[in-house]
Amino acid sequence: MIKCLRLAITPLLLLPIISLAQTDLSVATLSADKIHSSTIGEIVRSLSRRHYNKVNINDALSSNLLDSYISSLDPSRSYFYQSDIDEFETLRYRLDDEINNRQVTSGYTIYNRLQQRVIERVGYAIDRLEGAKKFDFTLNESFETDREKSPWITSAAQMDDLWRKRLKSSVLNLTLDNETNKEAKAKLIKRYNNQIKRIQQTNSEDVFQIYVNNLTRLYDPHTAYFSPRSSENFKINMSLSLQGIGAVLQTEDEFTKIVRLIPSGPADKTGKLQANDKIVGVAQGTNGEMIDIIGWRLDDVVQKIRGKKGTVVRLELVGSDSKSLERRIISITRDKVKLEEQAAQKKIVTTKVDGREYKIGVIDIPTFYIDFAAAQRGDKNYKSTTRDVAILIEELKQQRIDGLIIDLRNNGGGALQEANSLTGLFLRTGATVQIKFSNGKVAPYEDNNPYKAYDGPLAVIVNRQSASASEIFAGAIQDHRRGLIIGDQTFGKGTVQTLTPLKHGQLKLTHAKFYRISGESTQNKGVVPDISLPALLDAQEYGESSLEYALPWDRVSAVRGFSQFDRSVIFDQVQQLNLSRTDQLGDFNYMRDKISHRADLRDNTVVSLNRIKYKDNLEAEKQWQLDAENKRRQAAQLPAVKSLAELEEKLEKDKLGRPIAPESKAILNESVRILIDYKKLQQTKS
Repeated sequence: MIKCLRLAITPLLLLPIISLAQTDLSVATLSADKIHSSTIGEIVRSLSRRHYNKVNINDALSSNLLDSYISSLDPSRSYFYQSDIDEFETLRYRLDDEINNRQVTSGYTIYNRLQQRVIERVGYAIDRLEGAKKFDFTLNESFETDREKSPWITSAAQMDDLWRKRLKSSVLNLTLDNETNKEAKAKLIKRYNNQIKRIQQTNSEDVFQIYVNNLTRLYDPHTAYFSPRSSENFKINMSLSLQGIGAVLQTEDEFTKIVRLIPSGPADKTGKLQANDKIVGVAQGTNGEMIDIIGWRLDDVVQKIRGKKGTVVRLELVGSDSKSLERRIISITRDKVKLEEQAAQKKIVTTKVDGREYKIGVIDIPTFYIDFAAAQRGDKNYKSTTRDVAILIEELKQQRIDGLIIDLRNNGGGALQEANSLTGLFLRTGATVQIKFSNGKVAPYEDNNPYKAYDGPLAVIVNRQSASASEIFAGAIQDHRRGLIIGDQTFGKGTVQTLTPLKHGQLKLTHAKFYRISGESTQNKGVVPDISLPALLDAQEYGESSLEYALPWDRVSAVRGFSQFDRSVIFDQVQQLNLSRTDQLGDFNYMRDKISHRADLRDNTVVSLNRIKYKDNLEAEKQWQLDAENKRRQAAQLPAVKSLAELEEKLEKDKLGRPIAPESKAILNESVRILIDYKKLQQTKS
């Protein structure tokens, strides 16, 4: 293919000149450091030789890299003009040549243009906020919150109008929190001044990491480059010695988003945060000033959230399903994530069916853990998931349970060896998972211990946040026909990563995939339950299948001796009983209503800029939540509540003091009934 000529820097669009005496709008032109040439060469060699996905650095990759990079820099299409995009188009089939020649020049060219456009927009925003002209909230205007697929803007007048509405939306939202227009404008001016400072602090290393990570994500979403500074942050985040809130964070547009909560960590214990919530402010202590962190770099946000054990951090949050951008503030006491609090726990749920009382044991496993240090030093009592669960099973058997449930909801995985050995507690022997490496070799993991801790009726509960090792365990139980899988389709992370040290930073690289003993991958598709229950997390927004460039689902040969089985007639009978029962249950009708309502909110991305309509929409949303909750409570013969705050006070707490969501309890109770139905039908059949 004929290559395009090198990008020439053309004159910028003629834009209004902004002169702010108190604000330094100068920004340095950035370029690659000498070390980056050898580093990109080292990264490309590692990707080529060791990554599971064999991707050629060619014109197709160059085209995807250009689109990915531009999208990552300006996801809301609020900075670049169509003329900029047209200019960058000359690079579409050149980036691969640069990379193969150990160059990243164009990455800096595009980034420098972005910085220039950001400075222009921030300058406009500050000038507009400091000006005497007021926003008119009586007009019937609206603001599009999702511009990912909107056309690029072609003129300065269009860009100014977009940003006028953007500022108007921000002021409107802040003034609803009892702030005056003057206070709201001052807060926004401070936000934009901070943004200028962060832009001015951006260095060559930052740009290199952003550009290279847009390259690595074309291989798969879990492959990433860490600069020397980011490598240190990554090591801290992977360690249980982290003193913070216990949450995995990522940047999305200008927000810091919660990806998942560490089980039993400080954030998890509050019961007030969930995946996809966005952090918009951070404050220190109980009275510290709330710092607006919209638009901040992720590592700067992490530094604000981290702190000494026992100290308090306050977070200002926007809900994952809120289009009104209504904010709430929660306080979290920083602490270490304690291994003992992540340990498996048991309880017994007792229920009467057809006049007979059944006792079902439930073991909740937050993560697949093992105390490697204690095991390596020969401690015979070292903690691990398998050892702890084996003890809990023996205790439950002493109490003569009628069935056992393993609860893997929100379990994001952990040690592979623990998933393997835990499966062995329910099998005599046999393979549990297969691993296919980048060289094509497939190796099975097997449980060779004939000890079987439990052979009675078994069920496993999973949801969209059950990932990795959880999927291995659930898939093995399903493939061995050992138990019933209940809940929602799992996350779908069926890849294995390894850390590769570089002379400058390090590379997290996907080098293998997991496959079930049936030969089916857990990648992308996850584990599909035998009995499905309502799922509050939308698969379009959460899970492997929602990630761009995720590796596809595929299959390898089944392990020797495995025979594919048809779905049992008993499963269909159990499902029919489940459906007829949940059709009448208020908790399940509530969940279905909530799922439908969230879908409506997701699809409606237009926010009114009319104050009366905005407030009416906000109040209508609160009223919907309250009405839905009271409808559920009425079905459960519980007294109605007058406010959402009153409802929160009435929520049941678990042993760690975390509020138990009614829908979570309903899923568990229905799973108990499903297992009882399964047991009874098996007895009838035999």
